Amino acid sequence: MLNGVQDPPLSASPRSASPTSALGDPRRRGATPSDYAGTLLIVAVCSAIDALLAPRFGLANLAMVYLLGVMCAATWLGRGPAILASFLSVLLFDFLFVPPRFTLGVSDSQYLLTFGVMLAAAILISALGARLKNQVRTAREDARRARLLTSLSSELVAIADRPRIFAASLRHLEATFAGRAAFLMPGDGGRLFLAAGAADLMRDDTSDLGVAQWAFDTAQISGLGTTILPESSCLHLPLRGARGELGVLSIRPENIRRLLEPGAFRLLQAFANQTAVALERARLADEAEGVRVQHETERLRSALLSSVSHDLRTPLAVITGVTSALLEDEASLSPEERQEMLRTAAEEAARLNRLVGNLLAMTRLESGALQIRRSWHSIEELIGAALHRLDPLRAGRPVMVDAPSELPLVSVDDVLIEQVLYNLIENALKYAPSAEPIQILARAGAGEVQVTVRDRGPGIVPGTEDLVFDKFYRGADGSTAGVGLGLAICRGIVEAHGGRIRAATATGGGAEFTFTLPIGENAPGIEAEPAEAESQKVEELHGG
Repeated sequence: MLNGVQDPPLSASPRSASPTSALGDPRRRGATPSDYAGTLLIVAVCSAIDALLAPRFGLANLAMVYLLGVMCAATWLGRGPAILASFLSVLLFDFLFVPPRFTLGVSDSQYLLTFGVMLAAAILISALGARLKNQVRTAREDARRARLLTSLSSELVAIADRPRIFAASLRHLEATFAGRAAFLMPGDGGRLFLAAGAADLMRDDTSDLGVAQWAFDTAQISGLGTTILPESSCLHLPLRGARGELGVLSIRPENIRRLLEPGAFRLLQAFANQTAVALERARLADEAEGVRVQHETERLRSALLSSVSHDLRTPLAVITGVTSALLEDEASLSPEERQEMLRTAAEEAARLNRLVGNLLAMTRLESGALQIRRSWHSIEELIGAALHRLDPLRAGRPVMVDAPSELPLVSVDDVLIEQVLYNLIENALKYAPSAEPIQILARAGAGEVQVTVRDRGPGIVPGTEDLVFDKFYRGADGSTAGVGLGLAICRGIVEAHGGRIRAATATGGGAEFTFTLPIGENAPGIEAEPAEAESQKVEELHGG
């Protein structure tokens, strides 16, 4: 019985198995003419030995020599030759050594009992020897199959993805069973498709694939060699998992009769079960990864809400308070007080706009919706545009710009790179003391332009040079305003342009952030600037 399917008469004509198959033949090997010839040789040798021993030893001792020959025949040649050796030994012992010699007659009736015991002992020894030989052969075959199964199991246990599981299983199946195999997995609506294996193994959609679908739907072995849909050219075994069928193993052996031998078929089922266990483990790993990603998403969502709630509520609270005061006490406020309150509301609104803009920019980066519209631009112009936008925040803070006029143009999205410069300079303004200048350096290297923003603030804690570019990272003290997205946005934009960005502790104290941008091919030339402009390449800016 094969999982409830009764073993049928085999419909496939047997073909010779491949000599490279690692699957042994469990059937007992029949005796050949050479085995019987060996029997005759063994009995002849025993007779020659007894002829030499006859002058000195009694008949009982000579009979033992023949029994030894029968034992050798049973061990080496099998049961049939051993029984032949038993009869020949009794006849020759009587003919050659029992008086009257050279006749089959017996002068003493006591020898008849000797012959009977000798024949019975010889037959028993031959049976036991043949049985021992078969047991040894079976044990060797079981050990070989155990090694094959262990080899597959040890390889599958270290694999966690389905393509490699399929590849390892197919390699072992085809080498062991001398045939071709394929794995069919369910797709939309539970319909099977070829997931791995020989693409031409399924003979046609109405036969082989249909039989495999039936095996999957009913969880029964079917196809070649069974009584269920035996017209298929393959044997189909469902792959059972903890929550139902995972797929189908289809195999087309070179010798179906040999495959359906009990030992070989049990080994095939063990191979299928090991593959099913590996696939189940891979599925559970995928589900666990999905749960982990979902948990991480929830954690990040909570972190986002926790990080931005305070920074979003603060400007809203200020704007609400200012507008309420203006509405309720407008008559009692002087023009100067109203102007100051309106300025405060405008600053908080701008701060709120920056926070929301950073959140939207981070969302675009992570979703892959960021589109880069490249054109040729000067780094000096981009630095100037970022500084102009920062005028309200600088409040007269000194900024030193060192950007040689001969810097080549770069092919970038000017809006995005301006945002990178804006975020880096704004970050420096937050941490640097108000009396210390912010330095911006631009240099040209081998095929790229390098821009550095340096401040004289507390610097970067050693070991956190990479962490500062992570989302929601706000430094060791976390005392500055913001949600920790500015530097993460910078990294995303720079890497989207094919550049690099890094953070380091500046020489003499403070922090410096350096990013590089590839110049690009066929960069247009730039006109040389007047000498007076060149002499002012290092400029100190005080509020614009």
